[in-house]
Amino acid sequence: MRANCSSNSACPANSSEELPVGPQALGNLELVFAVVSAVMMGLIMFSLGCSVEIRKLWSHIRRPWGIAVGLLCQFGLMPLIACLLAFSFSLKPIQVIAVLVMGCCPGGTISNIFTFWVDGDMDLSISMTTCSTVAALGMMPLCLYLSTSAWNLEQNFSIPYQNIGISLMCLTVPVAFGVYVNYRCPKQSKIILKTGAIVGGLLLLVITVAGVVLAKDSWKADITLLTISFIFPLIGYVTGFLLALLTHHSWQRCRTISLETGAQNIQMCIAVLQLSFTAEQMVQMLSFPLAFGLFQVLEAFLIVAVYKLYKRRLKNNHRRNNAGRAEGCPNDGSTAPMETGAFLGVNEEVAVTPGPSEPMAPRAVQPAGHVSSQA
Repeated sequence: MRANCSSNSACPANSSEELPVGPQALGNLELVFAVVSAVMMGLIMFSLGCSVEIRKLWSHIRRPWGIAVGLLCQFGLMPLIACLLAFSFSLKPIQVIAVLVMGCCPGGTISNIFTFWVDGDMDLSISMTTCSTVAALGMMPLCLYLSTSAWNLEQNFSIPYQNIGISLMCLTVPVAFGVYVNYRCPKQSKIILKTGAIVGGLLLLVITVAGVVLAKDSWKADITLLTISFIFPLIGYVTGFLLALLTHHSWQRCRTISLETGAQNIQMCIAVLQLSFTAEQMVQMLSFPLAFGLFQVLEAFLIVAVYKLYKRRLKNNHRRNNAGRAEGCPNDGSTAPMETGAFLGVNEEVAVTPGPSEPMAPRAVQPAGHVSSQA
């Protein structure tokens, strides 16, 4: 039962001295955390931009086969997976909306950090993140309309166009500066890139822990939503990798598209929910994007760890094969260098069968005189 103290200034509920730490203080703390996180993320994107080459970036834009596959995963696979999960677990309507909104969001910038750690195609990663954010201006309303119509949910969603614009600016401006630094000072850009990768990992851990702590009051124990938030990004990573593999992309691009598919923009999802629903409804929905963000980071760290271990194993086998050939065993494991180079992204134009984005180089035709001389 709540006391009516609206007209009584002496009521303890209206006394500022009785509430040294209240919603206003918590709001200020969240604001400071958001500003610091945005600044640090901008610096990290600047450092990742130092790995982008203008020539390779332009090749992705001129022949956007990889970007097209990524957009298909982002606004085709992820909304479809969200619908299937919501249908399979028989969720409540309010929970269905939270899952569907998450599935219709564009890719998040954390995918760029993890792409760097798995030796992915940074030019493709940043291109995909930028294009998916721009495409979200039209694709998010379309995907939300198509996915919610299956449940007859009469809900008018408010698309946070301002948040989309801010995310786009926070992505493109630092990356553009990084590309310029890489073009003008390539040696210094490598140092900035290594530093940014380390700082990015620490920042992800801090943001994940701090976000969970600041939103601890919004967590509701719902095992169904927690289960979906765990398997949803995992399915996104796996299906994105498989689709890229089926479209004949290189191993390097498969890893890139996989991470771009499974990593969603959590801030965008929360903004849509906050603009479209009341505070009472948000209590039932906010736990899902928070849990999704936590699990997508943990699973991405697991992918990086598995890749690093596999990479070390391949290099050790390659080193042993080289030692064996030096001792007079040239036929022992002669295909290991090719396999190692293919998976790790070395000489991929030779080791991997090219797809539509990687046309086969024309084979040189020998002169007729050369053939007739051998006859």
